[in-house]
Amino acid sequence: MSGSLRMPPGAPGTLPVIPRQRTPRWAGPDPVDELAERLDGFVAAAVHPDEIAALLESDGLSDDQIRERYGVRNSFALAEELYERVARRYPEPENSAPDPWRTSLLGCLLRGVVFALPGFGYVLGAPLLAGPPDDHGLPAGTVPLLAAALFGWAWNQGLAHRAYTWLGLGDRAAARRSLLLGGPAGALLGALVALLAAGTGAPAAVAFAAGQSCYLGAATALLVLGRERALLAALLPMTAGAVLALVRPVPDAARLTLLLGSAAAVAVLAARAAAPRGSGTPTAGPAPGTVPLTASLPYALFGLGTGVLVVYAALGDVLAGDGLSAVAAPAAVALTLSMGPAEWLLHRFRSRGFAGLRACSTPRAFRRTTARALVACLGAYLAALLALDVVTAALWPHAPAVSGLRLAGLLLLGVVMWTGLLLQSFGAVAGAALICVLAALAHTLALVTHTGGPHTVGAAVYGAAALAQSALVCVLLGRATAHR
Repeated sequence: MSGSLRMPPGAPGTLPVIPRQRTPRWAGPDPVDELAERLDGFVAAAVHPDEIAALLESDGLSDDQIRERYGVRNSFALAEELYERVARRYPEPENSAPDPWRTSLLGCLLRGVVFALPGFGYVLGAPLLAGPPDDHGLPAGTVPLLAAALFGWAWNQGLAHRAYTWLGLGDRAAARRSLLLGGPAGALLGALVALLAAGTGAPAAVAFAAGQSCYLGAATALLVLGRERALLAALLPMTAGAVLALVRPVPDAARLTLLLGSAAAVAVLAARAAAPRGSGTPTAGPAPGTVPLTASLPYALFGLGTGVLVVYAALGDVLAGDGLSAVAAPAAVALTLSMGPAEWLLHRFRSRGFAGLRACSTPRAFRRTTARALVACLGAYLAALLALDVVTAALWPHAPAVSGLRLAGLLLLGVVMWTGLLLQSFGAVAGAALICVLAALAHTLALVTHTGGPHTVGAAVYGAAALAQSALVCVLLGRATAHR
């Protein structure tokens, strides 16, 4: 038929057949409106008029036909007219990618409990470590125990990063291999650090620190490989014995049996989980040995810096000279338990950022979305930390009264911990590690030089670190590319 378009009517992405005769504007609807209605879906999704002009030209609509039927000079003018008359709508993809940040709240809370349960080992081990306090009023053997713990936190943070990197590359065999080699090496080095810190004294504390180092390495392997339930089952007998020891005397032989039994059970479970399986051929990623060890160093420094800050928060009252009965153990317990809600809220923030990438059409709208999510998630974490601190302080024997300065320091430390974990999840761990290490050094220097009271120094140091990390988070998360 003369004057018809080249493609048959009804073909996907083509224009319908329109008669050559021009319809007077007074005799019916505007033909441009009719065309806009017929092409509504395509025009609404176009990001530029040139896309519409390309469609018009691909359907064989000439400039002469456009002038005759629509009263405009060419396809580009008609495309601009259609672009202005149809509101922008960008439909969701038919098969949108699943949210990779969805996670179970119960699973995260379980991890928080698993993080806290090893603290009951100190309840069982306290009589075995009995002795006169040191010059700072700390219980006997505290220095080698803390030295080994700080080393273990740093070492196993770096080890976990390396194993997770291999898992992300699809090479589960390499992840197991790194855990199988790194765990025992860290335990041996942790025991050596405790021995050096103790000198010629406190052999019981050195032995306890060696067992602590073994546990940290084995627990890291189980947590990385997703065996939280197995770790929980191994810790339950020791936890039950510690709870019993809080209300009635428990023989030293029973205490030692429970401690050694739990540590041995965790070590056996970790060895089985990390044991090589099959041929060990990686399913994806580079060949074994191409992940540099130096890539894990910032994660180890982050673990060391945050560990020192947590230790100072836990020992704040002792360092203030208030005696052994005032050890702020509830602060450390609250922080440890809060890691469960912290992990879930971190995933929640990442999930809302992922949704914002699809829902927001401008950078400003995306920044507003992420800012609201950040305030909501950080506020929820601080509320959980506050509730946990109040509860643990109420239940803990001989716990100090919750003062405003101590509580402010704890919440500011919570900001440091959560924003540090958030930066770590975005791969910006170098900045978080630098801030935490500098904060730990500043806190240590202030205590050594007796610059202000421990609680005052703690609140000031935690506040400065929280402000620096919050600024770093705002700078990073304002870019949509960081959330991809």
